[in-house]
Amino acid sequence: MDGREKDMLVKIYTDGAARGNPEGPGGYGTILEYVDPKGQMHTREYSQGYVKTTNNRMELMAAIAGLEALKCPCQVELYSDSKYLTDAFNQHWVDSWLKKGWKRGKNEPVKNVELWKRLLAAKAPHQVTFIWVKGHNGHPQNERCDQLATAAADGVDLIEDDF
Repeated sequence: MDGREKDMLVKIYTDGAARGNPEGPGGYGTILEYVDPKGQMHTREYSQGYVKTTNNRMELMAAIAGLEALKCPCQVELYSDSKYLTDAFNQHWVDSWLKKGWKRGKNEPVKNVELWKRLLAAKAPHQVTFIWVKGHNGHPQNERCDQLATAAADGVDLIEDDF
């Protein structure tokens, strides 16, 4: 991306999956699709190999990787099969957590606070719509997300990160 994307719509497909290694770790991946101001279609893929962590953390990492890849403010549609991730924004859970000092429910601490903070920072300059894609039903958007998790679990390491 070259800085002229301000009014562009960028579609980000993310996934994290605890699969690929029988021991349990999985990976995460993100694909960005956009049409540049000259009308050219672009696709950028960011995948991470095995990550020893939980599925929710991988979903957050996939979303962060996609949003951090954007170099200037954009309109974003972020597709994920993680209802937890999409509900956190669509049901305003994050707003509630912030008001309660990163607590939820009956004063329970929110897990992965540092990742949530990083996601909020990555999201801040953009207008982001979080779209839940019900998993494993053949939905084309979910198939796109699943391809990422498979690539990540197969060890396609196109980015290094410090999650």
